[in-house]
Amino acid sequence: MPTDNSKQTGQQAEDSACHYLELQGLSLIERNYCCARGEIDLIMKDNSTTVFVEVRFRRDERFGSGAESVDSRKQKKLLSTAAHYLQKNPKTAKGACRFDVISLTVNNGEQQLNWIPDAFQA
Repeated sequence: MPTDNSKQTGQQAEDSACHYLELQGLSLIERNYCCARGEIDLIMKDNSTTVFVEVRFRRDERFGSGAESVDSRKQKKLLSTAAHYLQKNPKTAKGACRFDVISLTVNNGEQQLNWIPDAFQA
């Protein structure tokens, strides 16, 4: 179970990711979409494309980047959760979709953000 501190850190990482993507022209549709299949951190719109965003934070990259932690098991959960979201939102399902990953790391006290659009194919 995540601690309050890790929840707060995760929330701050999502805030940073959302703000960065909004600066890139995307607009927020929903945060922390949950169903029995899993959770999607951010659901955004990029023109007519629905973007499902997984946000990963690492204090350092000793054990790999946040993006590297989105393995095939996690990808399957994201795909299943996105399919559930699209079933509940049929208008959204008519357009294109993609899956992005934002990896945040702190190096020398400075946050670094790596945005990977279309990180894996559905």
